Amino acid sequence: MRRLWTVIVRTLCAAALAATGLVAAATDATAAEPGRWGFAVVRNGPVADPLRQAGSWPDGFTVEATPGGPGQVFVKFPQIGMATGGVAHVTAISQSADWCQVQGWWQSGTDEIVAVQCHRYGVGPIASWFSVTFGHSAQYLPAPQAFGYVHWDGSAVAARFNSSAPAAVNTAEPWTAPGSWRVTLPGLGSAGHAGNIQVTAVDPAVPARCKLGGWNATTAAQSILVRCYDATGTPLNTGWSLTYQRERAITWTPPSYRFAYTFDNVPDTTGPYVPTPYPVSYNSRSSGVQLSRYAVARKQVIFGDVQGYRDNVQVTAFGYGPEFCNLFAPWELYSTFVRIRYVTCYNGAVQVDHPAMITYVAR
Repeated sequence: MRRLWTVIVRTLCAAALAATGLVAAATDATAAEPGRWGFAVVRNGPVADPLRQAGSWPDGFTVEATPGGPGQVFVKFPQIGMATGGVAHVTAISQSADWCQVQGWWQSGTDEIVAVQCHRYGVGPIASWFSVTFGHSAQYLPAPQAFGYVHWDGSAVAARFNSSAPAAVNTAEPWTAPGSWRVTLPGLGSAGHAGNIQVTAVDPAVPARCKLGGWNATTAAQSILVRCYDATGTPLNTGWSLTYQRERAITWTPPSYRFAYTFDNVPDTTGPYVPTPYPVSYNSRSSGVQLSRYAVARKQVIFGDVQGYRDNVQVTAFGYGPEFCNLFAPWELYSTFVRIRYVTCYNGAVQVDHPAMITYVAR
């Protein structure tokens, strides 16, 4: 099975061929704008965990969570409101086949509101814990560091940023199959796979989930395939957010913040392993990254010496089909490492071994 997963992942990566993208009207972040970001964990209630939230707002402000309809929560990030732009990501924290999507985000006074909707496969809307981020980037980076994002609103690119140069324009266009898109991030290329990618469905009305369908890296650009599905696993044309990070955190956090990421690309490996190629994993503290299979569909991730007292985790599935992944439980902090227990993936309501990308950031 290990060899089979290796072949599958390589095939998927090759499927996202480098492309000429569709240049659409969009909100482009520029280096002249201040970076704004925030993250939080929201528990049932809903309640924003005071120990798992941080952002670019001044001291004294906190994240608030307000209930909406069934399974819906409005998350208020204080003092970072933007008229347009930015991207949001969310990951469900549940021991069931739950996923969460972003319904949208908007400015309310000086604050930014992110609407989150959670679902359980075969059930419908459900109240679930979740981990959520919002970010707007504003700084160009020297290689090998790289950062880029795209927000597709269902018909065109609505927001984007590319850290390589002002002239580098991220593009996205519908691919050959329904519910799939080809994303090109020029100037953020690498000699082989390096970095991490997160994708989240963005739909205000229809249950939706999105994942990585393929990834091809060249020295000129990152070429990424996004695939989205409805509640039954049928391909769906919808909106989504995508963020690519390399030697940078998933949010535009200060250099003093710690972060790590990895790619579980051989998920049925029984013992502890470090994914290859090695650049798909990174630890800002130059410490270890280790994955191990606790049981079918339950992958433990350990990032050494990177733990912080305010932190966040995001997970995205990788592959052809409608499988999706969440967090089995909140991650755990120890004196020398952080343990994510576990990344769990599903095909429908059935737990399955499935490739996934994991990213962590801590204050």
